[in-house]
Amino acid sequence: MHFTRIFYVSGFLLLAVTVSATIFGSVRGIIHDPQHRPIQGAMVMLKAKSSDWSKSGNSDANGNFEFNAVPVGDYSVIVASPGFVQGTQDVRVASGTEPVVHLQLRVAAANETVNVSAQPEVTPSDSVTPTTTVSRADIQRTPGADRTNSLAMITDYVPGAYFTHDQLHIRGGHQTSWLIDGVPVPNTNIASNLGAQFDPKDIDYLEVQRGSYSAAFGDRTYGVFNIAPRTGFERNNDAELILSAGNFYQTNDQFNFGSHTERFAYYASLNANRSNLGIQTPVPQVVHDAENGYGGFGSLICNVDPSNQLRLITSLRRDYYHIPYDPNPNDIENAPIAANGFVAQYPSIGLRDGDHEADAIVNFSWVHTFNSQLLLTVSPFFHFNSADYSSSPEDYPVATSQNRASTYGGGQVSFAANVAKNNLQVGLYSFYQQDNELFGAVFNNGVGAPFTDVEHPAGNLEAFFVDDKFKPFSWLTLSAGMRPTRFSGGVSETAISPRFGVSAVVPRLHWVFRAFYGHYYQAPPLITASGPLLDFAQASNLGFIPLHGERDEEHQFGVTVPYRGWTLDADNFRTNVANFFDHNNIGESNLFFPITIAEAVIRGWELTLRSPRIAHRGQIHLAYSNQIAEGGGAITGGLTNFSLPAGLSLLDHDQRNTLNVGGDVNLPWRSYASTNVYYGSGFHNAFPGQPYPGNYLPQHTTFDLSLGKDFGERYSISLNGLNVANRRVELDNSVTFGGFHWNNPREIYAELRYRFHY
Repeated sequence: MHFTRIFYVSGFLLLAVTVSATIFGSVRGIIHDPQHRPIQGAMVMLKAKSSDWSKSGNSDANGNFEFNAVPVGDYSVIVASPGFVQGTQDVRVASGTEPVVHLQLRVAAANETVNVSAQPEVTPSDSVTPTTTVSRADIQRTPGADRTNSLAMITDYVPGAYFTHDQLHIRGGHQTSWLIDGVPVPNTNIASNLGAQFDPKDIDYLEVQRGSYSAAFGDRTYGVFNIAPRTGFERNNDAELILSAGNFYQTNDQFNFGSHTERFAYYASLNANRSNLGIQTPVPQVVHDAENGYGGFGSLICNVDPSNQLRLITSLRRDYYHIPYDPNPNDIENAPIAANGFVAQYPSIGLRDGDHEADAIVNFSWVHTFNSQLLLTVSPFFHFNSADYSSSPEDYPVATSQNRASTYGGGQVSFAANVAKNNLQVGLYSFYQQDNELFGAVFNNGVGAPFTDVEHPAGNLEAFFVDDKFKPFSWLTLSAGMRPTRFSGGVSETAISPRFGVSAVVPRLHWVFRAFYGHYYQAPPLITASGPLLDFAQASNLGFIPLHGERDEEHQFGVTVPYRGWTLDADNFRTNVANFFDHNNIGESNLFFPITIAEAVIRGWELTLRSPRIAHRGQIHLAYSNQIAEGGGAITGGLTNFSLPAGLSLLDHDQRNTLNVGGDVNLPWRSYASTNVYYGSGFHNAFPGQPYPGNYLPQHTTFDLSLGKDFGERYSISLNGLNVANRRVELDNSVTFGGFHWNNPREIYAELRYRFHY
């Protein structure tokens, strides 16, 4: 019955006639001669830098050209016309944007045929969204970034993004959206999964947006991760075997292959990983912390004809994690009354727990191009996600189990129209969700009777979006959008989220100033409590209030400053939140429940800097955030065993200053070096004086390094060191998996890549 409803929703979306393709942008431009007269009939090719993907066309009578349905990434525009020197201009495409290229061709002398432009890369100037784009080459060279469970591709490049209590946080919040091929991967659960959504080795480009979204990009206020996966256009019957080995008996391996013709492209991979260092440990020692996993990924693209493209994405993963514990009975976390008189903060010495996770995704997209101005995308999807937390029957004081499986079915239909001075996007996004949850506890301390509670909540969400970018002048873009949303689950809610933005380009300097104001609605998890579970919560002095959605108001302004290939971006944001999503556990158990806090205010400054390839050898990047995350008021949903002090107080993941500085350099003999330095000023201290004084835990710095070398076209090796100086510090003393959390110790591993033709 439930799957019937899922496929009914998918079928309905296939028949819908509305739309926006959020993995695509457009490229347009004008070609002129030295007297600024348009050149008609020039051959124009748009060529991807990382693959063989390309499109071709000709300029019209006004010298104009346009390419629609261009995936996110870096490209070269190549222009040739009889009697002129061939011109080339690099351009970066972001989703939903339309960078404009101006190419002036020089009259060819007798011996001149080709000119490689030294002009800086053209970047979009019509977006109000601060965006960071990370390429496959960045992921491969950044120390540790290509490992299956690594999020360094985000934390090393995106300001205000960090990993604490085993969860990714960005801009002071947990809730983020993952998109694959521009299609959202629905997941309403909060802080229930440890595993990564995708293997970084399968990513061609990762586009990270931080607030100020158009109405087409949903409602996860804090971050949107839009993945352009590898497709096979970068391959010609080529395969690659990746093997690694390092301390903690770690290995992270993958086999991938792919190829393409003019009409068809495919890419597939299989991966496996294991280590004795899994999630963050509650003490410096690494105890009971093994992890292992395996998975696969596939991408198929079929160009049926010039107007129709079919895209299929599949992803499967399974992971297992030991939950680490503190083995020292005299530590402050364990002792009932510690030697210094402090009460135990989180006793874990008696726990031997584990977490099994699984994830499966199937996304299908039909992309139809009516003409150079109209684009339709229909994308049904299926997503399954589970997290099974289990305990040893002998766990003391309580052996807990929490098993959840969530099934989603639905789709997104979108339409993009680029007419006159307007760039219009209209669409519908909807899914049906069915959860199966089991909660259980065995009280080995004798304070209660064992219980098991089973829940089967279900819900659905429908959101319509319309968004328009209007360019009254070439230097000014006005954007306005609206996203009405209806959610039905444990509660039924509706929301209308208006969004407004403006971006302006300063002539000659090409500085882009932007501002944004908008609202967001984030649907709540389906989790609920009844029967024995509710009795247990009440016996632990807890109540349970149904969860309502989070509602956010965001203000943001910023500036992008390009200079000779360098790009500096600075922004200021403030997010006012009602019903802020967080999480809490029941008593001394490992049963975690989401909660909502009446209000939160998150505000900050962010700065990014990216250089060009300096002297064709080195490139550097910087990401800095100064941020304050505060919450206050009553607990308005979920477990209600506490309330925050009057006014605003610090949230557990508040860290004032976060800095990442890194870069890579090409060395002689086809070798390279890459590094990243991370600094954090310290997260909020939940127990001042026990033992750390003040409101913040200690500041911390880590240094990562990677050295690599290519041996011909087939072999490459790299040696990677993470936290090379082995600086250890307690990152966090809020309670999640395994209690408190220290940063990881030094890791050293070697990686071999072998490429071959089949």
